[in-house]
Amino acid sequence: MSDLPLLRLLPGRDRRVKSGHPWVFSNEIAMTPAARALPPGGAVRIEGDDGVKHGVWQFNPHSLIAARLLDREPAAIPDAAWFRARLAAAIALRRRLGLGAHARLVHAEADGLPGLILDRHGDALALQANTAGMEAATPLILEALRGLLAPRCVVARNDSAVRALEGLPQEARLLHGTDATATVEEGGLRFALDLMAGQKTGWFHDQRENRARVAALAQGATMLDAFCHTGGFGLTAAAQGAASVTLLDRSEPALALAMRTAESHGLEGRVTPLRAEALEALERMAAEGRRFDIVVADPPAFAKARKDIGAALRAYQRLARLAATLVAPGGFLFIASCSHHVAPPDFATAVAQGLWRARREARLLFSGGAGPDHPVHPMLPESAYLKAQLFALA
Repeated sequence: MSDLPLLRLLPGRDRRVKSGHPWVFSNEIAMTPAARALPPGGAVRIEGDDGVKHGVWQFNPHSLIAARLLDREPAAIPDAAWFRARLAAAIALRRRLGLGAHARLVHAEADGLPGLILDRHGDALALQANTAGMEAATPLILEALRGLLAPRCVVARNDSAVRALEGLPQEARLLHGTDATATVEEGGLRFALDLMAGQKTGWFHDQRENRARVAALAQGATMLDAFCHTGGFGLTAAAQGAASVTLLDRSEPALALAMRTAESHGLEGRVTPLRAEALEALERMAAEGRRFDIVVADPPAFAKARKDIGAALRAYQRLARLAATLVAPGGFLFIASCSHHVAPPDFATAVAQGLWRARREARLLFSGGAGPDHPVHPMLPESAYLKAQLFALA
């Protein structure tokens, strides 16, 4: 048996763990002085008060989610070989799915690596360790990645707000290599990325299928790509024959990267950047009577915490109303939410209310989420964070 520290669940507090949930909360563990003294992020074994062994977990005595499952096998040792094997399995799945060198390689709990996000952009990797456990394991993860993929660079984008819940600082730094720039290939285009300064891990692989779905409608169309970041939706549509695309974002560096991509593919004549706060710009364009054949509204998360859900739903309703107002008769609206705190039915209701307030008759053509490189843990609905809907508007 492993010599990892042993923690016990409190009497009657093992129901969720026995049902397969990959988290243990602090009020479910016997927090003895020895347990409280354990270093954040270390590996432990957990047993029920009935002696049932529940495997190996990463433990943080200072977090509400105190333990996160690593391995159901009680004798497992999460060493370099263990992390290499777990990462190799995640990489092999993406290869089996035919996703190539531009995809999410690790999606946290769903890939058996709780709190770890790993995105691949060709020979560059962006890593986000959102838990003390994955922060502590980063050297082992980096060693495994060098052996498995030989990346040119690995960037830690550890600037997520959720790290504060684990007592971790926010930072972005180069873990391996000398250059944090990267290029992602999608839809026949090569998008320039800045992994140190861009949003999150540099590119939103989760919308790959949705960008292709919208681009298939774009031949000869006018399009507004709101909250465009580096122009994934708009530039893919331009490459598929859109007559004109307006890229709307508040970030000047993101728009500059988008226009660099447009110019490198000869699309700049049909692409116009607009730097502004998106909701304010939508209000203004609606008042001016502007219309587009396709409007994409893919904002950052409106709900950063559960307390924000009400305000977020009102914001999604407003966004749907404004975006729908800007769609020409017979056009299309694509709208999405990446707020994992907002449940899919609540998002759908907010969008429907926004459409009604815009007095637009709509047909829902597609409702879904992220692509298969973002698998969902069956016991964690939070891992199905992306909600996306495509409408045809009369």
